[in-house]
Amino acid sequence: MRQIDADFLELPLRQLADAALQRARDLGAEHADFRLERVRAETLSLYDARLEGALDADDLGYAVRVVKGGTWGFAAGIHLTPQAAAAVAEQAVRVAEVSAPINREPIELAPEPVHGEAVWVSDYDVDPFEVASSDKVALLADWSAGLLKGADHVSARLLQVKEQKFYADTAGTVTTQQRVRVHPSLNAMKAYEGGFDDMSTIAPPVGRGYEYLTGTGWDWAAELARLPELLAEKLAAPSVEAGDYDLVVDPSNLWLTIHESIGHATELDRALGYEAAYAGTSFATFDQLGELVYGSPLMNVTGDRTVTHGLATVGYDDEGVQGQSFDIVKDGVLVGYQLDRRMALMKGFGRSNGCAFADSPGHMPIQRMANVSLAPAPGGPSTEELIAGVERGLYIVGDKSWSIDMQRYNFQFTGQRAYKISHGKLAGQVRDFAYQATTTDFWQSMEAVGGPGTYVLGGAFNCGKGQPGQVAPVSHGCPSALFRGVRILNTVQEGGK
Repeated sequence: MRQIDADFLELPLRQLADAALQRARDLGAEHADFRLERVRAETLSLYDARLEGALDADDLGYAVRVVKGGTWGFAAGIHLTPQAAAAVAEQAVRVAEVSAPINREPIELAPEPVHGEAVWVSDYDVDPFEVASSDKVALLADWSAGLLKGADHVSARLLQVKEQKFYADTAGTVTTQQRVRVHPSLNAMKAYEGGFDDMSTIAPPVGRGYEYLTGTGWDWAAELARLPELLAEKLAAPSVEAGDYDLVVDPSNLWLTIHESIGHATELDRALGYEAAYAGTSFATFDQLGELVYGSPLMNVTGDRTVTHGLATVGYDDEGVQGQSFDIVKDGVLVGYQLDRRMALMKGFGRSNGCAFADSPGHMPIQRMANVSLAPAPGGPSTEELIAGVERGLYIVGDKSWSIDMQRYNFQFTGQRAYKISHGKLAGQVRDFAYQATTTDFWQSMEAVGGPGTYVLGGAFNCGKGQPGQVAPVSHGCPSALFRGVRILNTVQEGGK
């Protein structure tokens, strides 16, 4: 049975929280919450099967957030004594008092049931921090050596994070959580007559442990065996002819399009104009809720903080709200947003859907993305059946570069590789491609979604938001999907104009 590490539980969690919350009450705060967290991160990097860099970081601290006189106050500390915690709470209250004269919008939080003494641990088998770094390096070196038989250079990287959080608030909620995530990746590079190119593994980052590297959840042997052959085929491939194509988009590529054009666009703080950092606000403004035709009637998108192995999966968010699943797009229509407690109440939603997160003990929670996913069609087609329905098109696999405007509306995406589809069959790879569209045109062109057998949970460790910037992990599940009449650019020709 997975348990929270004993050394974290041995910290004076309740004593610190009690001291901080009581001091905030004594100073007249209407609300106060205390969050202590430890975030451990290890990164291993290899180049040509040799260790190039290793980083082992450990961040331990706590924060107190208050509402006093309808104004936020926040402060953080590292000294683990009740006296220091009380002093941090006092500082947070002072921040609220100083800020109150310029605050034009009183802060109120949506109610949340009290969750007393709740414990939650993510779904993993082997703690990666219990595995010797030398063993991890040896595995990555072995994988790299195999790829070097068909590539000029190979880089390998393993990211691992263990996040432990203790939360308590003046309403009585007390939660203790631990979650683990890993992201192994390899990239093979090879020179050819026209220059050089590369290809990376498409295995997604996951909320699993070290078992992911040894075959649970991904067939590493099969992917690594094919990678040099796929790269060689890409190097010999012709440049794509620009024009309109039907697209079959693999989950390994489509997850990123979901992230940029749906995930960020349906964060309520962006839709309301409160958040404009990291590529702007959103075209999906609040006045369009229940009316905006986001995509075809086959489009059903959920936000989910509960899905197994999701990177944004939690038991409780950083405002003490229990993880939930909720609709964002239903039958093609915008029906919901991602919320924190303040904006949930402000816009009449009643309750937050659990989307507050801080990436470190020194940062205040902000509204962050749930696992935003496109549902497969029950009994829907396989990827091969989707391809069979295309006369002239492309099948796109793997994510690469992307670009999107400040409203999350005009975009273009490339990929690891694209295959020409001719009369329902794959006809070899093409190079230098990007698909370009507006968000609503693209999703409205979706004619078919694959069945559950095509569904994959992709994602990223490094979704950025806010000023000062914060980084959050998030997953996006989706099936393969068919889109009709999408504009394909030749990136070499476009870049040369």
